Amino acid sequence: MKNYLKLLLFLFVSIGIYSCASDDDYVSNPEPTPIPVPTSPVNFNIDEVPYQTLSEYNFYEGEMKYLTPVYGVIPYELSSPLFSDYAHKQRFLWMPNDVSASYVSDSDIFDFPIGTILIKNFYYDKVLPNYNTKIIETRLMIKKAEGWVFAEYIWNENQTEADLDLNGRDVYIQWDENSVTNSVNFRVPSEAECHTCHKTGDVSIPIGPKPRNINMLFNYGDGTKNQLQKWTEIGYLEDTYPDNIESLISWEDTSQSLNLRARSYLDINCAHCHSEEAHCAYRPVRFDFESTSNPINLGICVEPDTEIVGAGLTHIVNPGSHDRSVLYYRLNSIEESERMPLLGRSLKHEEGVQLIREWINSLTTQCN
Repeated sequence: MKNYLKLLLFLFVSIGIYSCASDDDYVSNPEPTPIPVPTSPVNFNIDEVPYQTLSEYNFYEGEMKYLTPVYGVIPYELSSPLFSDYAHKQRFLWMPNDVSASYVSDSDIFDFPIGTILIKNFYYDKVLPNYNTKIIETRLMIKKAEGWVFAEYIWNENQTEADLDLNGRDVYIQWDENSVTNSVNFRVPSEAECHTCHKTGDVSIPIGPKPRNINMLFNYGDGTKNQLQKWTEIGYLEDTYPDNIESLISWEDTSQSLNLRARSYLDINCAHCHSEEAHCAYRPVRFDFESTSNPINLGICVEPDTEIVGAGLTHIVNPGSHDRSVLYYRLNSIEESERMPLLGRSLKHEEGVQLIREWINSLTTQCN
């Protein structure tokens, strides 16, 4: 009987304790801590750019010469390489928060928002006498309310800083390539020279970042991804572009036809001048990839509008005869008054010249 009474007392006390618990004793499940949205540490004031030094933008972390981008500065490449006196290039893209570019067409520059910065670094490896990497210049194109503006930054010898200089200059470089010493007076363009190539009419524009040039895989270090997809994921591109964008092939891709490779080479190296409303629009050729599906736009069997005395040239492209073709002659020349392109090179591009020679000699069209 005593044990029974003790059990009843224990139950009574236990029920009392739990029934008298206050609301303050209730512990709810805590709300999950929101993951902070990363922000880019790039320093940007649209009213103050271009800055006097490259370091002021804070594009790179650590020692600037290694070109290690901070968050939000995205590396990219073009599907077919541009020749610039054998200089290497590293390209980057940055945009302010909450803005995106939009698709226009496969062959048109993206419609970039105000505040966009396109960054292109030019450098050589194995530069003599120390066989080190040397960055020559960094070119910026910045989208402001009034349009695109240029900013040229020339790097110092210690590779610790680059200073704004829009006057243009030549930088002498010697470098080793497969145990052969090469040299060039690399041209850092002036603002006026930049505008010569980067324009439609009188309006300054970028050249490279078009959907067909960006639609390719890129290794980002943490994985390989299509560049259009990467730009969309980071918020730099609206997800409104089509799935069937035709990419410009690399002219270096020997698995492709000789004709496609030649058209790709002329597009990336020559079309910025030989297009509508461009610097050489008065010439009877159009080298953008869409236009060269028509052989007349390539200059095939088209008589030249200027004469190079003593060269024996009969057509812009004389099928089967590279030595009678103006196109080959100009690509093969290093004379400033004759060479093509007019700007952006002073050396002969041996690989490109060989490609165009083979292409011309493979043609079988009969000119009247």
